[in-house]
Amino acid sequence: MRTLYIGTVLTMAQPQYAQAVLVEDGVIRGVGDARELKQAAGECKEVDLRGGTLLPGFIDAHSHFSQMAYACLQASLDGTQSVEEIGRRVEAFLRETKPAPGTWVQARDYDHNQLPGGKHPTLEQLDAMAPGYPLVIHHKSGHMGLMNTMALEALGITPETPVPEGGRIEVKEGKLTGYLEENAFVACLKQIPSPDPKDLLEVFGKAQEKYAAHGITTMQDGMVVKEMFPLYHMLLEQKLLKLDLVAYPSPDCYEKAMEEFGSLPPQAHLKIGGIKIFLDGSPQGRTAWMRTPYVGTEHDCGYGTMTDEAVREAMEFACRKKTQILCHCNGDAAAEQFLRCLEQVEQTHPEMASLRPVLIHGQLLGLDQLERVKRLGAVVSFFVAHVYHWGDVHIRNFGQERAAQISPVGSALAWDIPVTFHQDAPVIQPDMLETVWCAANRITRQGVVLGAKEAVSVQQALRAVTETAAYQYFREGQIGTIEPGKQADFVLLDRDPLETPRQALRDIQVLETYKGGQRIWSKA
Repeated sequence: MRTLYIGTVLTMAQPQYAQAVLVEDGVIRGVGDARELKQAAGECKEVDLRGGTLLPGFIDAHSHFSQMAYACLQASLDGTQSVEEIGRRVEAFLRETKPAPGTWVQARDYDHNQLPGGKHPTLEQLDAMAPGYPLVIHHKSGHMGLMNTMALEALGITPETPVPEGGRIEVKEGKLTGYLEENAFVACLKQIPSPDPKDLLEVFGKAQEKYAAHGITTMQDGMVVKEMFPLYHMLLEQKLLKLDLVAYPSPDCYEKAMEEFGSLPPQAHLKIGGIKIFLDGSPQGRTAWMRTPYVGTEHDCGYGTMTDEAVREAMEFACRKKTQILCHCNGDAAAEQFLRCLEQVEQTHPEMASLRPVLIHGQLLGLDQLERVKRLGAVVSFFVAHVYHWGDVHIRNFGQERAAQISPVGSALAWDIPVTFHQDAPVIQPDMLETVWCAANRITRQGVVLGAKEAVSVQQALRAVTETAAYQYFREGQIGTIEPGKQADFVLLDRDPLETPRQALRDIQVLETYKGGQRIWSKA
C-alpha cells in the first residue's frame, strides 16, 4: 500500500523543504512536488498534514529505557523542595498502591539542591517516611540515593561494609546515614527484588509511549546488565516494541547479550549497539570528576569510577569485537581520562576511530580538549538541557565563567565534531523540543543566559537529534533525514521549528509519530 503525505515537509536534507512524501512498505519512495508524486504514485492513500510540519523522527542518542519503565512503579518526588514534602509524596504513594508490609518501596527524582541548605534527608527522617517498608530513594541524577534502616539491614549494609572502588557509603561518627553514591549505590540496586512481570509489561508499554509522544522513533537503553535479559525476552515474546531500541550492555555481559539478542530481525526492533562504561558521576551531585576543585573547597574534585587500565581494557575489548563504546564523562578530568586512554588504544588499534566512540554527557568537557576529540574520531552526545535544569546549580558549583562553558556545543561544532543531544531519561523526560530550545537559547531556570557563545542555530540543534544522531548509530543510510530509500520514521509538529521564534521552540507540540510509515502515536 502506498501512502502520500501532503503538506510542509522539513527533510533535514537537500532540498530542505518538500511538498509531499511518498511511502511504500515502510520505505520512502519519493520526496518532492505533491502533484508530480501523486501522478507517479497512482492509486494511493493520501494523508493531509493539516498545516503541521513533517520532520524525520527524533533519535534518542542516550537514555535508559528500562529505567523509564521502572520509574512508572516508583513514587515521583520531582519538584519537591522540603523533606516534609518528600514524606508526603511517599505517604501518598503508599496509600494509593497499598503494597504488602515488607515490600520494597522506591521513589525517585529528589534533588538535594532544591532542599533547604542543599542537604539530603537524614536516616531518621527516612525511617519516618515508610515504617514497615524497606525504602530506596533515587537522586534525580541517577548517581546517588538514600536507603532507610530497613533497606540497609535487608542488604546487609553496616558501617564496616567494604565500599566498592568508585563509590561511597556515607558513615558519620561510626553510623550509617543512609546515603550512598556511584558504584556503591548501583551495586545495592542490583540486589533489590524485581517487580512482578505483569506489572513490568504494563510499565514498559507506558515508557515506550512517552518516547513516542515526544516524537522519538529510535530510543536507547544505556548500561544494560545481565539481570535485565529476562525482561528483554519478555518484551520480544509479547512483541511490545514498536520503536527501535538500541541496547548497550556492560562489557562483562556483551558476549552473552550478542548470543541472545545479536541476530534479531529488524521487525523485532531490538539491536545491540555496543558497550557502555561510566567514568565519573554528576556535576549537580558534586561527584563529577574535575581537574580543578569545586567552588568552596580546596581539594574536592569529585572522583573517577574506573582505572585507566580498566578503561583501556574496555576500549580494546570494543576493538576486538568491532563494536562501539559509549563512555559516560561529565567532568573534565573524566573527559581527560577518556581522551588519554583513547589515544593510547588508537596507537595500537587505529581502527578504534572508525567505531565512532561516544563521549556521553560532556557537561564539563574543556575547550582545550576539543582538538583531541576531533583528532581521535569521537562523537560527543551533550546533555545540553543541563543548562536549563541545573545551570544555576553549576554556577554555584563552578563559578560563572566555568559554568558558562558547560555543554560547549557551539565550540564543538566549530571543530566539526559530530554532536548529538540526549536527555538521559528518566533523569528528565525525553523531550527533544525542550532540548532544542535549550541549545538555541541557553537560559537557566532563574533566567540567566549561560554561555551565549555556545548557543547554536535551530537548524544545528535539529540536526543533532536527527541526522547526526543517525550517524552516531551507524544508521545514516537508513534514518535521520527524509530522503528516498530511507525508513519512513516521521514526527509531525504543529508548526515549523525553523519559522518559530527561538524563545517559543519548547512550545511546539508533537501531533503524530510514525514508525516505518505506521502511525504509532497521536495527540488527537
